Amino acid sequence: MKQATFSFSVDDGHPLDLRMADLLLRHELAATFYVPMRNREGPPVLQAAQLRQLAKDFEIGSHTRDHQFLNQVPADQARRQIVDGKAALEDQLGQAVEGFCYPGGQYRALHCRMVQQAGFRYARTTQNLRLDAGERPFELPASLQFYPHSRQVLLRNFLCGRHWLKRQAAWRVCATEADWLERLYRLFDHAVQTKSLFHLWCHSRDIDRLQLWQPLDEFLGLVAHHIPARRRVDNAALVEQNLVWQGQR
Repeated sequence: MKQATFSFSVDDGHPLDLRMADLLLRHELAATFYVPMRNREGPPVLQAAQLRQLAKDFEIGSHTRDHQFLNQVPADQARRQIVDGKAALEDQLGQAVEGFCYPGGQYRALHCRMVQQAGFRYARTTQNLRLDAGERPFELPASLQFYPHSRQVLLRNFLCGRHWLKRQAAWRVCATEADWLERLYRLFDHAVQTKSLFHLWCHSRDIDRLQLWQPLDEFLGLVAHHIPARRRVDNAALVEQNLVWQGQR
């Protein structure tokens, strides 16, 4: 019998990702951490030993070499960011890296092709309000970000993010709630009831800065209660399952 699926992403590779990993392990949840080698905006990133520690329990994906927004640089620089980020991360981990996430969700079609040509199997976007894994492995969407966005911000994301028909059900659920946590819980409940995918993402640094560890802990406890262990997947497994369902595997 079909059941809901839960996936979790953490972006930017901040050292606080180790605290996030402890929280996820406590709830027995899978996750994918997207890590740049350097953050050009200034925050620190995980070092090699920390990355190898994290990789023992979780999927590690690339987030470019320098957390570079790809649509802000020429094509040759974007390609180097994608290719060099993958190579450097694999060198530090000593294993293949199959997943990629577009920094800031900023990309164009040519960047999707670059990611594929670099040898990645999939790429995640920041498109919210999706309760499915999409049709394109190099444009994997998400459901919500764990962040106190206003309803107006979510509406702008909906209007600018395309695929409106596939997102309108989630938007209807969220539109009635002004409180972001109530919105999160309602959409998760909708995903459980409709046996859909709920893909949550966040930045560990935001969780710490806004003192959201306790609310996140409580929400992940609810997830673990409602989602069977075999349906708690990282993004590599999520994409693989989706390709199988679509008959591409």
